[in-house]
Amino acid sequence: MRIISGKLGGRRFSAPSTLPARPTTDLAREGLFNILNNLLSFEEIIAVDLFAGTGSVGYELLSRGAQQVQFVEQHAASVAFIKKTIQEFDLSDAAAVVRTDVFQFLRKTPEEFPFIFADPPYALPNIPELCTLMITRLNETGLAVIEHDQRNFFDKHPHFLREKKYGDTIFSFFTKQQRHE
Repeated sequence: MRIISGKLGGRRFSAPSTLPARPTTDLAREGLFNILNNLLSFEEIIAVDLFAGTGSVGYELLSRGAQQVQFVEQHAASVAFIKKTIQEFDLSDAAAVVRTDVFQFLRKTPEEFPFIFADPPYALPNIPELCTLMITRLNETGLAVIEHDQRNFFDKHPHFLREKKYGDTIFSFFTKQQRHE
């Protein structure tokens, strides 16, 4: 895997095959960030990477200038890998790794964020609940993105903004503000 752009653009990292993660492909991540470039000012955001897995989305955010990224992951080996990679990339000042259940994190944190990204297991049965919890943790102008497959459709959700497909990967975008039809 590689970091696509920013101060760490081109840097590569390899996650152990034993991690229980399905990393976002470079192609899908590049497409996601092409969209985010038009929706966010990276230098002004504090972001959350939920179900962080290998940490690839969080590293990309930090490489592009995010003030801080909180990596939220429950699996011990994934947390250890993210911490190791953060140190290797010298990102420790702007990164925080939280080992906890994502749903507990969203229910308990008092913070509101400008950007939240989630890459849950595609078969997770409560992805709609995840979406709702993410929106409650956005600030007034915040943006949330969920990576999923065709098992979930959000186009009727009142906070839905848009979706973009890359093969079997779908990114659904949500805002704090409800859309008016």
